[in-house]
Amino acid sequence: MAVKLTFLGTGTSQGVPLIGCECKVCQSTDVKDKRLRTSVLIKHNNNTFVIDTGPDFRQQMLREKVKDLNAVIFTHEHKDHIAGLDDVRAFNFLLNKPMDVYATERVQNAIKKEFSYIFSDEKYPGIPKINLHTIAADKFTIDGTTFIPIEVMHHKMPVKGFRVGSITYITDANFISAEEKEKIKGSEIIIINALRREEHISHYTFKQAIDLMFELEPKKAYFTHISHQLGLHKEVTKELPEWIELAYDGLTVEAY
Repeated sequence: MAVKLTFLGTGTSQGVPLIGCECKVCQSTDVKDKRLRTSVLIKHNNNTFVIDTGPDFRQQMLREKVKDLNAVIFTHEHKDHIAGLDDVRAFNFLLNKPMDVYATERVQNAIKKEFSYIFSDEKYPGIPKINLHTIAADKFTIDGTTFIPIEVMHHKMPVKGFRVGSITYITDANFISAEEKEKIKGSEIIIINALRREEHISHYTFKQAIDLMFELEPKKAYFTHISHQLGLHKEVTKELPEWIELAYDGLTVEAY
């Protein structure tokens, strides 16, 4: 069965437009230049998953009309990837059960700190109910859907990317080891971060992302976690080979 992935958000930590910014990207009327914080929705085998719950999680769930959610999976603990976790409360009510949350021990510790009230011995009425699960080093399966974790580096921070079927999703990275690249090779679709044109301490640049895709050779590649510094969606698209595209919020892709 096909894996269907929807880009819930494709923007960097501040989103696009930035507050108060008057650049041509932030002032653009093109909907493809409006980017919520980076996250994806995955559907497979009648299951629905979200990778990362950023500050825009509620808005993204409403936009996509999501009413069922099997689990939330986290890449890392930065605020633009975990800040919306409280809004899983809606699914606790809809589904009448705790939300299964998959994360490394490091990310779990950050979640326990940021959302300490969820884990307090004294439970306040209406707080989110979650079940924490530790991501396995090799692979893990949720309700029949298998995720292969791929460890990448976000400067000095380890971040998890995931391969589901023939789709590999990676965000917040600027280095992938040869060993981890082997897990990616053969993917029909690869999604990777391409922050901006200038060098960055913890993200791939536009050129670095292009070079990496030529190395890994997917049939199709999509760039995400994009800042306003990269340029207008319409203009940047003209610089890319046909098989590489800038992702945009709401875009859905599919592979087996």
